[in-house]
Amino acid sequence: MKKEIIEWIKAIGTALLLGFIITSFVGGTRVHGSSMNPTLVEDDFLITFNSKKSIDRGDIIIAKTDLEITPADLEGLDPISKWKIGKTKKVIKRVIATEGDSLIIKDGKVFLNGEELRENYINGNKTFGDLIIEKIPKGKIFIMGDNRGNSLDSRDGRIGLVDEEDVLGKAVFRLYPFSKFGSLK
Repeated sequence: MKKEIIEWIKAIGTALLLGFIITSFVGGTRVHGSSMNPTLVEDDFLITFNSKKSIDRGDIIIAKTDLEITPADLEGLDPISKWKIGKTKKVIKRVIATEGDSLIIKDGKVFLNGEELRENYINGNKTFGDLIIEKIPKGKIFIMGDNRGNSLDSRDGRIGLVDEEDVLGKAVFRLYPFSKFGSLK
C-alpha cells in the first residue's frame, strides 16, 4: 500500500512539474480582427512560445500595449468577454525591424537598412504612411500587420516602437482551423 502511495505521489508530482513547464513556455491565443490578413484570419488559434529572447525580423509576435479595450472592441464576441473592458489590448504583428536597424517607408515601399523588403506575405502591394527611423533604439522593435491598410501598428504613435519587454511570445504554430494546421512562416 505504501509503495502505491509513493508511486501516485511521483506521478502527480511529475504531472504538476510538466504542466508548470509547459504553461511557462507555451501558450495559446486566438486571432481577433483582420490586421494580419492574409497570413492570419479571424478565429485562427495559435500556439505561442513564451520567450522574449531572440526576437528576429519576420517573427509574428504577441505584445501588450497601453491601449484600453473598449466595448466596440468586443462586438461580436461571446458575452463572457465583457470582463475584458478596461483592460489593455494585446496585438499580434510581424517584426519588421529590430535594435540597430534603419527603416524607411516611402512611396508604398519598406526599406530596411537601405534595401527594399520583399514582402510576399502582405495583403496588397503597398505599405501606407511615410516614416524614417535612422536607428531602432536598444531594446525596441518595429512591428506591422500584414494587412497594411488595416493595421494599428508601429506606424501609429499609439503603438510606436515596442519594448522587447512587452513581447509576450512568438506565434509559431496554427492549431485551428485544421485545414491550415501547421507552422507559421
